[in-house]
Amino acid sequence: MTNEPIDAKRSQPAAHGATPGESGSRPPAPIERSRFGGTQRPPRRADDEAPVSRGDLGKGRQELVGDGKAHINWSVLVIASAVILAFSMWAIFMPDGARTTMRLVVHWIASNLGWYYVLTMALVIGFVVWVAVSREGDIRLGPDESRPQYKLTTWVAMLFAAGVGIDLLFFSVTGPVVQYLTPPAGDGVSSAALQDAVVWTMFHYGIAGWAVYALLGMAMGYFAYRWDMPLSIRAALYPLLGKRVSGPLGHGISIIALVGTVFGVATSMGIGVVLLSVGFARIFGLEAGLTLQIALVIGAVAVTIAATTSGVDRGVRWISELNLWSALAMMVFILVAGQTAFLMNALVENVGRFLVTLPARMFQTFAYEPGSSEWMGSWTLFFWAFWLAWGPFVGVFLARISRGRTLREFVIAAITVPVLCDFIIVSLFGNSALYEVLQGNNAFAELAVASPERGWYALMELFPGAIFLIILATFSGLLFYLTSANSGAMVMSNFSASIPDPAQDGPKWLRIFWALLTAVLTIAMLLAGGVMTMEYATLIFALPVTIIAYLVMASFYKALGMERAEREGTVLRKPSIAPSGGPVPERSWKQRLGHLLTFPSLREASQFLERTVRPALEEVAAEFRNEGYQVQSESVTNALGIAEPVLRVSPEAQRPFQYQVAVVEAPVPTFSGKMARQTDVYYRLEVVTGSGSGGYDLMGLTRPQVIDDVLERYEAYLAARAEAVQSQARGAGEATD
Repeated sequence: MTNEPIDAKRSQPAAHGATPGESGSRPPAPIERSRFGGTQRPPRRADDEAPVSRGDLGKGRQELVGDGKAHINWSVLVIASAVILAFSMWAIFMPDGARTTMRLVVHWIASNLGWYYVLTMALVIGFVVWVAVSREGDIRLGPDESRPQYKLTTWVAMLFAAGVGIDLLFFSVTGPVVQYLTPPAGDGVSSAALQDAVVWTMFHYGIAGWAVYALLGMAMGYFAYRWDMPLSIRAALYPLLGKRVSGPLGHGISIIALVGTVFGVATSMGIGVVLLSVGFARIFGLEAGLTLQIALVIGAVAVTIAATTSGVDRGVRWISELNLWSALAMMVFILVAGQTAFLMNALVENVGRFLVTLPARMFQTFAYEPGSSEWMGSWTLFFWAFWLAWGPFVGVFLARISRGRTLREFVIAAITVPVLCDFIIVSLFGNSALYEVLQGNNAFAELAVASPERGWYALMELFPGAIFLIILATFSGLLFYLTSANSGAMVMSNFSASIPDPAQDGPKWLRIFWALLTAVLTIAMLLAGGVMTMEYATLIFALPVTIIAYLVMASFYKALGMERAEREGTVLRKPSIAPSGGPVPERSWKQRLGHLLTFPSLREASQFLERTVRPALEEVAAEFRNEGYQVQSESVTNALGIAEPVLRVSPEAQRPFQYQVAVVEAPVPTFSGKMARQTDVYYRLEVVTGSGSGGYDLMGLTRPQVIDDVLERYEAYLAARAEAVQSQARGAGEATD
């Protein structure tokens, strides 16, 4: 970044439109004006202070990515890797001691901090619902003019694929059977236990988990696509912590999120290989056990490495879509070949009971049930920890596919459609298992409790055409397993690097490194006791992640408050007015036609930026300086390597006037007749002010037209500040009366 010296020819004591109290305890200084209107120099935000306005948020990208180049966060990578490797070695070489120690820690957490996990999840659900129903729900994950990249059906399908893992198949049978035989409260093998058996599993795979995904996904997406920050947890905390997210504090947060994510993915992979090993053993006549499980882990790593090094990521993404169709085929087969009427009746009743009992169940800690902490630790607390650990992982994916969506539709879709799909899977599998138990199949019930993976396949064997269903179920589970392994390595590489462009991933070698380390951790937990050890580890290492959830809620709430303050302090505009204030630049008919028919390349956009836009901004900056204003002209290098010009008037103000021209990649409209290019994207020069993107393109304008647009934006800025002062003055007068 290059900075021109700030011209301090004449110091201005107060910003035009500064609200009372903005200058701290000092009385307001006299206002000095020029022919541009406006005044200068309000109190300056200290470098280490958190942002206090949307104008401050505009500095986030510069403070987070610096020179705009991707790089490895070595401190995050080394410390997180050391923690995971140390735990893995401990579990491998001292499996009995590791299992015993973790059991004691989990028992302490369940006995003393169960209420904390329960309260955290309830607050997360309440927060995301509040975002959806509030006025801020209309805010988009991107500039105001941005629109979704995927159609609704495709987007919903991708939402479901993001948050569903093979663990859902594992617990869909054993969960209902266990809750029927040994419920957390009341007598087992009773009518009350039967009614709640499937509902408890629905509860554990329901709104709570998807609320965590929605929270982290919308927060990271908001700052990445609306404020051009990296797609990361630390960017989501910028409004709360300011520049400190780039220092040791931010590194610590990234380490916590990264370690939690690795344990979440490793747990899912471990549960997956335990389940799949039984399927492979039955299909190919192999011996189910630890050897086969380790072989499956190694196979997943090989697929991840192949996808990373051979450029077949598109094939992996195609596989992730295929697993939805295979899961759908499996559900249809079970519904048709099984007890259709019973399964449909049970599904309707289960969903209804879930909705009716959700509020009470959400706060259920079983404080009055002796020995309930063991059940809470094995079920509710484990799942809450699991979702928190998976939250950053799934949140990144949800953010990437949701650019242009409003916060309202993002939240509503995330906590409804995928949840309903989970309910269908749980209800069909769970009620099929319960039907067998009710028919007196005690051997199946005992197997489902003692060995869930064998119980799941035992249920498949009870259907006609069992071998076909076993192959289909194993194939579907394998696809879930492989996509989780590959996607997990990608997200971990992103969390251990600083990547300015949200569309880019970490380097290939880093993805391979995380795939290998996750495999080592998975094998270590298998050696230390299998699924039970994985549950223990997840519950322990997800505890620090709860702190991140609270920080993200506080940070996002603050950012939405800034949006609300900006909206309420802005002059109402007609529909013909640009989103950032002022009319869209007028063009001649030839300019309009050329703009409609031309889709500039990156080189063409860069040339226009240097030959027309930058000289225009320099001319305006020079005139401001001649009038005695403090002006800052700088260039911010974007992810494409282009130096974007930024003009700031009153740079020390809490809300300075800012005019930045950003190079934005956009898809070429498919309806256009000019499709001779070999690319499907073009580049726009969009204006970004303190209130966000203006939503229009400067390409094709003349230098005087660009200057006129700068002045239009500046007039809108002054009008908004004046309106804010008048509103505050009226409020102060009413309070005095």
